[in-house]
Amino acid sequence: MWRLPGSRAALRGVRTAVERHTRAEAATETAGAMERAVVRCVPSEPKLSLSFALADGSHKNMQRDQSEPLGRALSRIATNALKGHAKAAAAKKSRKNRPNAGGGVACAGPGPEPAAACEPVVKLYYREEAVAEDVLNVDAWQDGAVLQIGDVKYKVERNPPAFTELQLPRYIMAGFPVCPKLSLEFGDPASSVFRWYKEAKPGAAEPEGGGPSSLSPSSPSPSWTETGVNERVYTPSNADIGLRLKLHCTPGNGQRFGPSRELESVCPVEAGPGTCTFDHRHLYTKKVTDDSLIRTVSYNLLADTYAQTEFSRSVLYPYCAPYALELDYRQNLIQKELTGYNADLICLQEVDRSVFTDSLVPALEAFGLEGVFRIKQHEGLATFYRKAKFTLLSQHDISFHEALESDPLHKDLLEKLVLYPSAQERVLQRSSVLQVSVLQSTKDSSKRICVANTHLYWHPKGGYIRLIQMAVALAHIRHVSCDLYAGIPVIFCGDFNSTPSTGMYHFVVNGNIPEDHEDWASNGEEERCNMSLTHFFKLKSACGEPAYTNYVGGFHGCLDYIFIDLNALEVEQVIPLPSHEEVTTHQALPSVSHPSDHIALVCDLKWK
Repeated sequence: MWRLPGSRAALRGVRTAVERHTRAEAATETAGAMERAVVRCVPSEPKLSLSFALADGSHKNMQRDQSEPLGRALSRIATNALKGHAKAAAAKKSRKNRPNAGGGVACAGPGPEPAAACEPVVKLYYREEAVAEDVLNVDAWQDGAVLQIGDVKYKVERNPPAFTELQLPRYIMAGFPVCPKLSLEFGDPASSVFRWYKEAKPGAAEPEGGGPSSLSPSSPSPSWTETGVNERVYTPSNADIGLRLKLHCTPGNGQRFGPSRELESVCPVEAGPGTCTFDHRHLYTKKVTDDSLIRTVSYNLLADTYAQTEFSRSVLYPYCAPYALELDYRQNLIQKELTGYNADLICLQEVDRSVFTDSLVPALEAFGLEGVFRIKQHEGLATFYRKAKFTLLSQHDISFHEALESDPLHKDLLEKLVLYPSAQERVLQRSSVLQVSVLQSTKDSSKRICVANTHLYWHPKGGYIRLIQMAVALAHIRHVSCDLYAGIPVIFCGDFNSTPSTGMYHFVVNGNIPEDHEDWASNGEEERCNMSLTHFFKLKSACGEPAYTNYVGGFHGCLDYIFIDLNALEVEQVIPLPSHEEVTTHQALPSVSHPSDHIALVCDLKWK
């Protein structure tokens, strides 16, 4: 899973970390005095793993039963060490000018070659006493124990911080933040150390002080120079175009560090697309807002599952360059756009599960946000919140059709709907979901907020379905914000697939919809389902009614909203949308300069 560097290389990689994490200094110095043997042992797994480097430079990764006696594991280590020593001896014989590397083998017979059957002494010590060979592995391999193989000693580190996954994006563009996807065991990113390097330009001087290229002595090997960036996220400049990047990282947990890893980008840094639709908007969001404000974003990202189809390329978005519809390309733009808003709340629609875990979580986490995800079918909803401002108290997600059928909260609505069997069947076939998260202010525990996020049914003739979905949503949000909690304010974001002239929008902002509204027959008389609905909230669209939030070749209109509770919240400012000229530079959306067919809504809200 990961490769152990030698002790000198590991120590060199951790020095920067030591300077910034003084609490780990003593442990790091101790680790530098001898080789490192890393043991991973968790109760839920039958085997433990043991990783160490032999004297010949080879790396051993062993899997042993936790219930196995120690003696068997030590015997296997001795066999591996003997094989490694034989290879080293053969190499010395073939290269007479190579310095003698020391055997570390307890053999009786003198002479240039070791005895064929001679194995090195292998012992495990804990607190300077040899561990009995009948002790089980699970108990024998304790943190701080010392493994001796011949005359080489290894400090045993049990369950140190370790990367289980580490990956750089395929496309890296100048001006766009690069955030590695990573997974950690026994550690956390905030306590880990990152060092970025870039390929030295041809003819440039060799890096001083031994950069990470010295950790991988394979030949030929490129030269690397430090970028000076020691954070998780690196934003390449135009000067980096044509050069590959290397990331050297050391996992930590605030108390100690684990084995370092490094990885190189597959492709060199490419030139960016030039000015993007969100660049001007970022001028309004350079800093995180103070505690009295809540910067809120609602954005339909355009799921990859919809963008990467032949229908999308040839019918929906024929004006968009094919490469600009590829996920790896769009993720660069999405990450830059979202991180540049410095938001406190981000509600996203059409989020692929893999995009959430592999792209959004690492990128937004690096900028102080944490997220939750709710799957629909092929994609879902994501809500992110700034950890410095909010903690997540509870989640109350629902599927509309399941809630309508089974939750007594919607009994009256269901009784009205069953009078219209055709409409009922259509409503219950829809897979739309509602994501509801209750957050609490980290600065004032009396301030709590109910954040809802949804993506209503999309079909142009589905107006009555969206009305019923919204009735279910508002009833559920009322239950959460008023019954489960004592009247907390509501922010309701989403792609509602409804323009301001529709019944759905009228229902939300006016609190009622009459039974004779035309949307009850939005799909013809056969599915007509006349009913009157009311809700008790006082809601308004925080960003007003823009001319459009969705702009594609065959349609443009306002479909997205951030509805706010007027009894508790007010609008401080709305971040201007891109100009019509910016939106239509490449005819329509998405484009090489905009990653979605929707436009993000961004506003600063204020507690009343």
